[in-house]
Parts: sequence; C-alpha cells; structure tokens
Amino acid sequence: MTSGLLFACVGAGLFVMGGSGVLLLKHLLRRILAFNLMGSGAFLVLVGMAQRHGIADPVTQAMVLTGIVVAVAATALALALVRHLYRLSGKLELPEAADDD
Repeated sequence: MTSGLLFACVGAGLFVMGGSGVLLLKHLLRRILAFNLMGSGAFLVLVGMAQRHGIADPVTQAMVLTGIVVAVAATALALALVRHLYRLSGKLELPEAADDD
C-alpha cells in the first residue's frame, strides 16, 4: 500500500464520518465541526490521489491550500450565524419545521 493510497483511504473515512455527523447531529456547533471534518477528508483524498511516482502534484497542492482558506472563511461565517441565532433564540439548534398539512 502506497502512502497516497493510505491518505486517500483515511480521507474517505473522514469524509464519511463528517457526512454522517452533518446528517445525524442536531447541535449546530457539532454540525460545523462535522462539516470541517468532511472538508479535511476531501482535502486528504485530493492530496493522496495527486501523487505521481512519490511526488505530489503542485497544482493539486495549490487547490487544497485555496480550499483550506475558503473553509476557514466559511467556518467563521457559520460560527457568526450560529452566534446570532443563539442571541435571538437562546438555542444552538435549528427550530423544527412546521407541517402545513
């Protein structure tokens, strides 16, 4: 097993764990953490699959670095929105949707 394949497998596992956390958890801060875990898994898969003959592709590294910067900005925005929701409602969970039936 090469190191690139190992990185890709671990990244796929992180992506699945983060995706299940986003879908199953109700607490918003935990959802944000799960979303970050999912993004880290995607970055790890990209880096792992971009290795050729033991050398990483610089274009993929630049894409992953840009993705990390965007993920940090998205996390900051999500945390600001959760903080605002907490000020308004006093809860860290989304309100339940009302059925119109």
